[in-house]
Amino acid sequence: MDNETLHKTILFDFYGELLTDKQREYFDLYHNEDLSLSEIAEKAGITRHGVYDVINRAEKILLKTEEKTGIVKKWMDTREEIDEAIKLAEKIKQQSDGSCKELASELINKIKKINV
Repeated sequence: MDNETLHKTILFDFYGELLTDKQREYFDLYHNEDLSLSEIAEKAGITRHGVYDVINRAEKILLKTEEKTGIVKKWMDTREEIDEAIKLAEKIKQQSDGSCKELASELINKIKKINV
């Protein structure tokens, strides 16, 4: 899966409920189930171009929603910061002994629970 497709599927995970049932279904079949436009069209009983239009509209809605809210970007930035915090706690754990090492281990466990 390329970065663009991955980004679209993350947007879909966050904002998919804003789409119509048809948009959600076609988007999911195309991006997550890896069906071709022709396969979806045959299954839905419409033209390939009709499927393309529905998916294209869905993608625009997802992208526009992210532009307005920035929720996915903030989520991704937060995940990066959490990963960095874990790395720093691991360094503290490696360079410490006794109670500091135990505290660093506890901190790592707490951070990992947050990083869902």
